[in-house]
Amino acid sequence: MTANWQALADSTVKQLETNVYPGRGIIIGLTPDATRYVQVYWIMGRSENSRNRIFVPEDNGFLRTEARDPAKLSDPSLIIYYPLRNEGGAHIVTNGDQTDTIWEALRSGRTFEQALATRTYEPDPPNFTPRISGLVDLNDTQNAYKLSILKSNENDESQTKRHFFHYEKAIAGYGHFISTYVGDGNPLPSFAGEPQLAPLFDDEKQTAEFYWNLLNGENKISLLVKSIRIADGTTSLTVINKDVEGGA
Repeated sequence: MTANWQALADSTVKQLETNVYPGRGIIIGLTPDATRYVQVYWIMGRSENSRNRIFVPEDNGFLRTEARDPAKLSDPSLIIYYPLRNEGGAHIVTNGDQTDTIWEALRSGRTFEQALATRTYEPDPPNFTPRISGLVDLNDTQNAYKLSILKSNENDESQTKRHFFHYEKAIAGYGHFISTYVGDGNPLPSFAGEPQLAPLFDDEKQTAEFYWNLLNGENKISLLVKSIRIADGTTSLTVINKDVEGGA
């Protein structure tokens, strides 16, 4: 079984290595030593406006996107948001302002699923970019983590397909990967199928550098790796911003 997991993970790595534009991506899983959950998130961009961004961590554990050069920011919608928020033992990662929707729902006693039932794909025709979201909740006794994809039904604006994936047990050394797109195109083709197995490492910086180096050099913008220690809920964060001191 383990050999099969490795083969599946290797296949995902090869796909990412050759994919010019997977767009924004999320991986959630467990370190090989099984002590920490891991959340990986990256952003990519093709336009000047999309590329004009960096990840900015906050002292409260949240992380926001911010314009690298405010003078060049032409449209903040869909590109300026919080990819990371947390509430109690719940740790949220998404590719848009649905982070806030989920965070507010959890604070009021509602669920990840209930929150996303109020949202759809992004309003950016002709792509109708999927909203991808993930949750690690240390208080959830049934699920190790959850992933979700909200996407249009073959670019039909009147229909939202809502996919939820619940992982009751994590696999040490692996996570599950989703992205907004399967590659470049016009319109951009949305991610399809189930989340794919992907490798993780005990060292947070190794995981960050591994995925940063896989992504297309021209289109990648920023990447983060967040670790959540299962025993006590403490977290750590590694951030890479392209062409920024301390980044890559």
